[in-house]
Amino acid sequence: MNHAAFQRRYRRLRDQIDRHLRTLVNRQYPRDFSRSLSYVLRARGKRVRSTLVMVSCEAVGGRAADAIHAGAAAEMMHNFTLVHDDIMDHAATRRGQPTVHTKWDPSIALLTGDVLLGMAYQSLLLTKTRRMPQLVDLFTEGLLDVCEGQALDLDFERRQRVTLREYSSMIDKKTGALLAMSAGMGGVIGGGTREEVRALYRFGLHLGRAFQIQDDLLDVVADQKEFGKRIGGDIVERKKTFLALTALERTSGNDRQLLREVFGRQGTLKTYQHHVVADVTAIYRRYGVIEAAQRQIARETHLAQRMLRLLPKNNGSAMLLWFSDLLLHRMS
Repeated sequence: MNHAAFQRRYRRLRDQIDRHLRTLVNRQYPRDFSRSLSYVLRARGKRVRSTLVMVSCEAVGGRAADAIHAGAAAEMMHNFTLVHDDIMDHAATRRGQPTVHTKWDPSIALLTGDVLLGMAYQSLLLTKTRRMPQLVDLFTEGLLDVCEGQALDLDFERRQRVTLREYSSMIDKKTGALLAMSAGMGGVIGGGTREEVRALYRFGLHLGRAFQIQDDLLDVVADQKEFGKRIGGDIVERKKTFLALTALERTSGNDRQLLREVFGRQGTLKTYQHHVVADVTAIYRRYGVIEAAQRQIARETHLAQRMLRLLPKNNGSAMLLWFSDLLLHRMS
């Protein structure tokens, strides 16, 4: 299959998940609550995690259709984390649309996230597999990891000093865990061996690292119109990203003092201060931080793709290789 064929296949899988998710709000909830659930489930997205479940199933010899319930479960868990994260971050919009707590209120948003998680387990349990305990274990471990990752991220906001090792552990849980979970679950549903499931899990974990560091990088180098978010937002929010922590390790004198002023305090800058964003970005460029991030992205991508060598050579594993390139060349 070539790029165009993979692209068409990805769109078909994404459309299948979209149609499936629209059918899931079938209980008689109070009006606003029912509307908030539909609002989340009908929002268009990349469906990265659900697609990973289905394609990983194929990569070990299974059928993508057998993994659609687990794919929907992964998508609902992801949306559960987004709804709750938006509350904690006081985010007004997501993907250009009002967040749930903004459109309704925080109480509705909390309940929406809770029910999404319950529905995710319901969907997961509809999967036809003889290895349900392993499937549920992977799913639950993914949930616990992503919650721990979010807790670590909050802890980092309160701490003046964070190491790159700690950052790597945090993104493994906050970003990598759901990708690893999704790929691993696909392997289980498809009847993969222990080695194949482990390879898929490691593929997702390395992909998650590369994905997050690239997101950190795009925050300072992307074109704002293509990126879809304000450039320098991580700097304004004083986030301890791969770039910020690498710069703090490499700098000295006035440059280091400026970085400590920006990233050593809690809370966002009071206003979007263009000169601060420009000054910090200039430090990143002077000390080779941009190149360091690019090298780390390439390294993690290579490690992810190396895991695919342990899988059968088929359209599924070939699409995972293509999919990893697609994710890491995105601009939003």
